[in-house]
Amino acid sequence: MGVIHVILSRDMETPNNNQRGFWTSRLGFILAASGSAIGLGNVWKFPYITGQNGGGAFVLVYLVCILIVGLPIMLAEFTLGRRTNLNPVGAFRELSPKTPWVVIGFMGVLAGFLILSFYAVVGGWTLAYIVKSFSSAAVHFKSPQEAGEFFGQFIAEPEEVTFYHAVFLVMCVGIVIKGVHGGIEKACDILMPTLAAILLLLMVRSLTLEGAMEGVVFYLKPDFSKITPHVVLVALGQAFFSLSLGMGAMLTYGSYLPPEENLTSATVYVVIFDTLVALLMGMVIFPAVFAMGLEPAEGPSLVFSVLPTVFSSMPFGAVASFIFFVLLAIAALTSGISLLEVVVAYFIDQRGWTRKKAVLVMGGVIFLLGVPSGLSFGVLADFKPGGMTFFDHVDNLASNYLLPAGGMLTAIYVGFVWGPEAAQAEIERHETTFHWARAWAFLIRYVTPVAVLFVFLARIF
Repeated sequence: MGVIHVILSRDMETPNNNQRGFWTSRLGFILAASGSAIGLGNVWKFPYITGQNGGGAFVLVYLVCILIVGLPIMLAEFTLGRRTNLNPVGAFRELSPKTPWVVIGFMGVLAGFLILSFYAVVGGWTLAYIVKSFSSAAVHFKSPQEAGEFFGQFIAEPEEVTFYHAVFLVMCVGIVIKGVHGGIEKACDILMPTLAAILLLLMVRSLTLEGAMEGVVFYLKPDFSKITPHVVLVALGQAFFSLSLGMGAMLTYGSYLPPEENLTSATVYVVIFDTLVALLMGMVIFPAVFAMGLEPAEGPSLVFSVLPTVFSSMPFGAVASFIFFVLLAIAALTSGISLLEVVVAYFIDQRGWTRKKAVLVMGGVIFLLGVPSGLSFGVLADFKPGGMTFFDHVDNLASNYLLPAGGMLTAIYVGFVWGPEAAQAEIERHETTFHWARAWAFLIRYVTPVAVLFVFLARIF
């Protein structure tokens, strides 16, 4: 990966260039896009759904799904972004003016807005656990039940949860307000290598525990009898959501790319980095869980209930816990800033706002919308219209409706409206050869949208 320093000449011609910004290096873009993709879906969700769905067999299906669903849509989003140098709404409006296709862009911006509102709450939890690990408050548990009770008591505290929710959003605002190069790119240049180093450190510690190899076998040796239609659907969904697709983040990041960038190799690098982090996270968690004789199929509480118990049983457990939750917070932060940037880019491009105004106003609005989500496990725990908390409703709307619908419609748009030929012409600017154009065109037209449709229908029904 070479470092290519370029300035977008056509951006320089527009009055909003100083507000929009641009990537100054290829590596910076790849790290930032990888940071957007690498979030809580990789370090929190992937391990527990792998544990629930058969270990190695699920991992194998997941990798196949990344190739047929994740990679084609990510390349499509990067291509749309670079072709227009605009946010999701502006991109579809420019390529198909006065048509309903612009709705895809609005869905992406709305998804980014909604997701960040509750994502910042979970990001706040990770910050709180950094503090609690540092003070050893979160590393003295004799059982997952005891750790779970501690976690339940924490998320029921309105003042503490709201405070950490605010801190997380302030961190996102502080980075995004500095712009694409001065804020997002510089932050990810530091955060992503730090995340990788912490991940490798934890993996080495986990693999050196007595009995760890049993967890490695569970994780890496496929039992093909465990592959069921349900497992395939779960793997498809995880492949789609773990790459931050359908929310406009990749399209927005692609809009800051120079025409000289090789889109196919950049896409492959981002997909590899994202997948590698998810796989390495499994190598941190499963050896430790098996070494401690705990249950790998614990579910969503794996990170906040089971792992603190593992750390309690380890030598230097407080240190390991502190490092782990720093890792979790970094993953949440790199995704959080990309979600905020999607919303900010819309107001800069389409509404003519300055970056400062867009970041501060929308950051404040997102914080306010996130407060009821943060209170959903405490004072608003009994407020369950339709049988779901406010947190669950926002999550359900964004994750189960807006994201898959946006991803599916993007694939259909690129495959049949804009056309693979037009996309290929953009990809091959400056004589870059798109060697697997036919395979990609087939996937984006006939395989990817159908696969996402199955995920969409499965999550609804």
